[in-house]
Amino acid sequence: MERITSELAIPAHLRGGIIALGNFDGFHSGHQAVVARAVDLARAQGRPAIVATFDPHPVRLFRPDTPWFRLTTLDQREQLFAEVGADAMLVFQFNQALAARGAEDFIDMLADDFGAAGVVTGEDFTFGRGRSGNIDVLRGLGAVRGLVAEAVPPVLDEHGEIVSSSRIRDALVAGDCATATRLLTRPFAVRGEVIHGDKRGRTVGFPTINMLLDHYLRPAYGVYAVKVRLPDGRVSGGAANVGIRPTFDPPKELLETYIFDFSGDLYGQTIEIELIERLRGEAKFDSLDALVAQMDRDVEQARAIVS
Repeated sequence: MERITSELAIPAHLRGGIIALGNFDGFHSGHQAVVARAVDLARAQGRPAIVATFDPHPVRLFRPDTPWFRLTTLDQREQLFAEVGADAMLVFQFNQALAARGAEDFIDMLADDFGAAGVVTGEDFTFGRGRSGNIDVLRGLGAVRGLVAEAVPPVLDEHGEIVSSSRIRDALVAGDCATATRLLTRPFAVRGEVIHGDKRGRTVGFPTINMLLDHYLRPAYGVYAVKVRLPDGRVSGGAANVGIRPTFDPPKELLETYIFDFSGDLYGQTIEIELIERLRGEAKFDSLDALVAQMDRDVEQARAIVS
């Protein structure tokens, strides 16, 4: 799996590829259908399969004060794209210059700069300055340049509703991990570096690892049953608190995870925390003893869930 950027020339062996074009944040079942179609076309024609994504998300450029909403990092997307058979990830650096390109200019870039033979998108994908381009424009102007364009219809869930990133975000903000997992086809996961904390947990028998949420969407604050993917590939259960720890002063937003039956030093290493089920909301306790008693109950419940 290769990662290439729109700022540099595409390697010769990736020219003539089929490009799955979208943002693909979350890479939910609808996104998976678009990429699967691109991979199928590429394999049938003996061409490379390339998945294009945008970073930063266009919303971040146009509305920089928008609260963080990402469901995946670029590294996570690269891994997910590779798992479904893509040969490369093309990252469009979304800046003012790219935003200013008209739809025809954008299609020229796909055909000339990247040598694309075909493009697969979702039916609702728009591109170009002022969102002036859509699948009809892509088909019409692309055909003149030898670029075949195809749109994949939305994927519906078992209730007949369209699977979308906004539904996943709404579910996570509500603490509904089950719905988010069903639409994503996997649990929502935060990947990041383990940082030093205040080390209070180890004094009460619950040593935790600490991570920042960075650009991820903030799920509902509270305590979760989680699965932890360690750097060596092992997967362990755990209980995690997402929030500002209101019992302690000053409040500080963290993802704190107690890993079951684990000992070792993870500082500076990258791990991934999958949110399986929200156990309760974040609460402020009157005493440390009350907090520890609740943590005992949380860990017991989380063990039962992830076992």
